[in-house]
Amino acid sequence: MLIGYVRVSKSDGTQTLAPQRDALLAAGVDPVRIYEDLASGRRDDRPGLVACLKTIQPGNTLVLWKLDRLGRDLRHLVNTVEDLRNRGVGLKVLAGAGAQIDTTTANGRLAFGIFAAFAEFERELIAERTMAGLAAARARGRMGGRPRKMDRATLVMAMSAMADRKAVATEVAARLGLTTTTLYAYVNGDGTPKAAGQAVLDGAHRPATAMKTRSRPPQIPRRRSYASTGA
Repeated sequence: MLIGYVRVSKSDGTQTLAPQRDALLAAGVDPVRIYEDLASGRRDDRPGLVACLKTIQPGNTLVLWKLDRLGRDLRHLVNTVEDLRNRGVGLKVLAGAGAQIDTTTANGRLAFGIFAAFAEFERELIAERTMAGLAAARARGRMGGRPRKMDRATLVMAMSAMADRKAVATEVAARLGLTTTTLYAYVNGDGTPKAAGQAVLDGAHRPATAMKTRSRPPQIPRRRSYASTGA
């Protein structure tokens, strides 16, 4: 079964879905199985695409007018198509630079493999540049990453979110403005507090920068003893 997806970036009437729909209909896609969006490709909240990906079943083929109708960038595109492949769903592109892609054929899978290789290359470049930037910052006495932060209100929200078995720690941390490392420093995977988290709840937590050095007891000077000269 063929499932179609069409999209234009603007909903003000200056762009129309008609050319894309006509191309999909000519390719044999049933008009009732064409999903559409009037939204920028960079947006994550595309209801038409979400409904399309939920409806599509193993053995189906997703048909696009052009490759850029689906992904917001190369990495997102490769990840989406890889997810479809794992579900047993094919991809067919009718026009544009990706017109040779049809993952239901050997040649199409080879063509898409080239796109996937470029996406992997892009990821490696980004990682390499990030590591080089952090190394340069450390050499100048600056440390990268977010500052460690946790207060009672944030901790309570983190515990509540992590108590849900379906919760994903990286997503919880991102919503709360924390790193995953910081989240796990205070909360267990089941939402219960760790020792540091319990200290926050008890009001005993103090940031390391605010901790005062422990004062030493006053030192009593020792009296010197002088040996008798026996004058």
